[in-house]
Amino acid sequence: MRGVATYGDAIMTVMLLTEMAPPPGAQEMAGLRARARAARRGALVALTASIALLTTVQLLADRAATREQTLPLAVLSLALFVAALPAMALTQYAWGARARRVRRRERELYASTRSGRARPLTRLAVAACWAVTLLLGWTVPRLFRAAARYSFADALSWAGEAMSVISVSAGVLFLLWWARDVVGMLARALRSGDHLAIRGTRAPARAARRARRSGRARPSRSRPCSEPAPICGSRRRESYTRCSPPPSSAG
Repeated sequence: MRGVATYGDAIMTVMLLTEMAPPPGAQEMAGLRARARAARRGALVALTASIALLTTVQLLADRAATREQTLPLAVLSLALFVAALPAMALTQYAWGARARRVRRRERELYASTRSGRARPLTRLAVAACWAVTLLLGWTVPRLFRAAARYSFADALSWAGEAMSVISVSAGVLFLLWWARDVVGMLARALRSGDHLAIRGTRAPARAARRARRSGRARPSRSRPCSEPAPICGSRRRESYTRCSPPPSSAG
């Protein structure tokens, strides 16, 4: 047992001695990414919970048999819609702010960021969820009409019309911003591809120039044709020395 324990201690010592230190900023980046993932989870939870709760309450209100049963469900649907909008906005703002902080720090430390190819699709999905939530909120006045609260339903309808104008304007601005972002990503990808292609075409020219320089710096010694030239051959390649004409005899 003593030998086994000593051998295990030696292995642990070697592992500790040979352990490489993390690159600079790795622990900071891990913390930033963890906070960004937590913010993303919070935003997705708020988004899905808002849609699920609003859909459930409105389905129950549609199935209510009397006005007295419809009224509390209509009030609950309105309260959920009013609470869902700021919750979704705040959680998604936190998600975006932390994601931008991660990308900014990556650019400072490593001079590059992750590809982010799924970012446009994620933004479109979030925008679609916002549209579904707003549509569910615009159906709340119908529930109050079903509960015989006509004046309040008319006031909510007027507010819904004003909100629809603001929502459509925000949607148009979002589409313009999203298209600009996608075009910028495509342009950066094309520039990086062209840069790599140019580097690939320049590499053979550089190799040829280096070969010519090395040939000028190290001239090969020539032998007269009267002397036998050594031949070094192998299975893969054969190298021969060049032959120069013999020196002319004086007189």
